[in-house]
Amino acid sequence: MKRIISPLIIIALIICSAIFSACNRLDDNFSTNPNHRLSFSTDTLSFDTVFTSIGSATKQFMIYNKNKEPLNIETIMLAGAETTGFRINVDGRKGDYFNNIPILEEDSLFVLVEVTVDPNGKNQPMLVEDSVVFVTNGIKQVVNLEAFGQDVHLMKGGVHINKDTVFKADKPYLVYDSIVINNGATLQLEKGVSMYMHDKANIISYGTLKSCGTMENPVIIRGDRLDFILNDVLPYDRTPGQWGGIFLKNSSFNNSLSHTIIRNGTTGVTAEASNPDNLKLTVSNSQITNMSENAFSAINCKMVVYNSEITNAGGSVVALVSGDYNFAHCTLANFITLVQRTTVCLALANNYSKDGNTVNADLNANFDNCIIDGSYGAGTDKLNGEIAMSENDAAQFNYLFNHCVVTTNGENNEHFKSVIFANDESRPVYKLKGGEKNKYQYDFRIAEETSVGVGKADPAVSASYPIDRLGVKRLKSVAGPTIGAYEYVPEEEK
Repeated sequence: MKRIISPLIIIALIICSAIFSACNRLDDNFSTNPNHRLSFSTDTLSFDTVFTSIGSATKQFMIYNKNKEPLNIETIMLAGAETTGFRINVDGRKGDYFNNIPILEEDSLFVLVEVTVDPNGKNQPMLVEDSVVFVTNGIKQVVNLEAFGQDVHLMKGGVHINKDTVFKADKPYLVYDSIVINNGATLQLEKGVSMYMHDKANIISYGTLKSCGTMENPVIIRGDRLDFILNDVLPYDRTPGQWGGIFLKNSSFNNSLSHTIIRNGTTGVTAEASNPDNLKLTVSNSQITNMSENAFSAINCKMVVYNSEITNAGGSVVALVSGDYNFAHCTLANFITLVQRTTVCLALANNYSKDGNTVNADLNANFDNCIIDGSYGAGTDKLNGEIAMSENDAAQFNYLFNHCVVTTNGENNEHFKSVIFANDESRPVYKLKGGEKNKYQYDFRIAEETSVGVGKADPAVSASYPIDRLGVKRLKSVAGPTIGAYEYVPEEEK
């Protein structure tokens, strides 16, 4: 009777034979030729800015044996060992010193690297350096490691502001969880303050938030990821949804954002239903951009916004429901591509839902010398395109667009005065409109003298705002001031 050998046994024997063969080959046939050297995927592994006491993202480089014979790497050593904060993992093994690491001919190994930087109490970033040393056949080779460490005010566990408080610009603020400004307290952000917000972190105000940036030293509120999703193409800083947003609660009044840049969050600025008789928020010379949901929304509030850019959102760039709003020399535009758009650039309504009931409340919204634009185009129906309106006869619905560029299908009347209705053939021309070619960068300054809106602003309104968001004088142009947040500036002749 013939014995039948199990296929599993045959496979096991083949694998064992291959393993033993490889081991014997490595044990007996290492090249000792000093000209047979290692190759690496990089000579210097660089980390973006790393916050002190917070570990970096993991990066890697490859070790290659491009020779026709196997090599024995006699030593792999982290030169600074535990002194610099770097850590390495060689082909799945952690440590800072490795002996006799075999690498087959025309094969490769992974080296994973992390770094944690110790605080130094200084505002300026510091350079941290180390190296990984390889010795093969007596020949020393090196891959350099470098990282910039930034000391921060670390805010963890939820921070409550119970009294008037000033955040100074001595070091950036790294915010985990959220900052809550309690009723009766004011948080002031001095010029030059940088706030790095961790995933889902928020600023929640029951009291008052005052962001006091200047043109030279703006306040910056952004996500805390400083590395890239796609190397050299898409940094996290250009990706929406990296943190939560700023929320102004019912009791919060007299908030202000001056020369403030808020970017790459989820909801930008959100204001709860309030009392429109009291000023909720003033926004001046600021930029709110790149949000995965609404960039700027308010219910039954009183707000003043001027010389500001509010752009790029998965939801509306600006959504105003009931209340009293005045916008002057603003650029509202939505050309976002990294998330799918869900609605128009500008939404207006005089009714909202509260506790399951519909609340009707007056809306008064004025837009002077503003751009309202986006990738949706003008549409074919009146007031289609980048504007949506929800009107209930139970409350007043008052709105006025004066000397604006509006991407919608319409005509001038009592609500649209000296308005330029833009379409796909005639719309503002911006310097950068994102996309992979531009590494997802946007620049909503006007790029051409022939762009719609150049020289078409209401000079009487511009006289109240003689300098644009970037400090350019509006009233110098012979043609007249430009509609939007940015005055057109001719490029210098080359």
